[in-house]
Amino acid sequence: MGGRAMRAAVVRQFGSPENILIENAFPKPTPKEGEVLVRVHAAGVNPVDTYIRSGQYANLPNLPYVPGREGAGIVEEIGEGVTELKPGDRVWFTQPRTGSAAQYAAVSHAYILPEQLSFSQGAAIGIAYMTAFRALFTKAQARKGQSVLIHGASGGVGLAACQLAASAGLKVVGTAGTEAGVSIARQNGAEFVANHREMEYVRTLADLYPSGFDIVLEMLANVNLSHDASLVARYGKICVIGSRGDIQINPRVLMQKESSIIGVMLFHNTRDDYDNMGNEISKLIKYGHIKPVVGKEFRLEEMPAAHHEVVNQTGTLGKIVVNIP
Repeated sequence: MGGRAMRAAVVRQFGSPENILIENAFPKPTPKEGEVLVRVHAAGVNPVDTYIRSGQYANLPNLPYVPGREGAGIVEEIGEGVTELKPGDRVWFTQPRTGSAAQYAAVSHAYILPEQLSFSQGAAIGIAYMTAFRALFTKAQARKGQSVLIHGASGGVGLAACQLAASAGLKVVGTAGTEAGVSIARQNGAEFVANHREMEYVRTLADLYPSGFDIVLEMLANVNLSHDASLVARYGKICVIGSRGDIQINPRVLMQKESSIIGVMLFHNTRDDYDNMGNEISKLIKYGHIKPVVGKEFRLEEMPAAHHEVVNQTGTLGKIVVNIP
């Protein structure tokens, strides 16, 4: 395959995962000013990718589009004004201008991938670690010694949050839906993990921290937010990272504690925000403080199956990644 064409997963009509097509001659992007062209070797798959593909998202791309908001690979070209990277650099990236589920992506937020990590691990960094970082340190202003409850601690964002919080000296408690999930969260920084499928798990958490948690990271607010309001400490912060529907809560519980519910979305990051987080995350990886966990890997041809996995998975264990040879 030559010229400016590439192999890519392509969505030409919003709908089911089967609407994702694999095309062999999709236009290869050209890097603009401030961008690099990355030969992608692995792309992460996230819940937000499924929302966009189904057409149920606030900011939908123009059709056709390539799905994927993060990945890892090797810099092939650099655009005007790029000084931090050069062709041949191994990088991880997030929020590409063109999607990551393709052989090439045009990227402005790319960071050096430490040699000890594979491309699959690199593809598991962007969304998960930046979301967890923004929730913990930008929105919740987490400090050493504080307590944090991380729901969905065995998933991509959850494991990233466990590692980041533990490396910053927080007391980390998590929830997971399987014994394997409980185990992997413990291995990645959680001091205690409750199985949320057990009837009395909320009581267990309340007994563990009678004064409440300083910070709660919520991955499924439509299920847990009412519990979070009772589990958060006085003046505590609940950071909502994910939700799949509505929920009714009693505001008086929040009033009595003067606790806060804070939404978290990477979309609001500035270029400086991305660069500050990206460089700090790469540094933490380089020195062994954090390590991405890949749960399941697919081939590019299996992108529809990867989307089904994200939607239907239970007892998540790490990040779902698509490899692109």
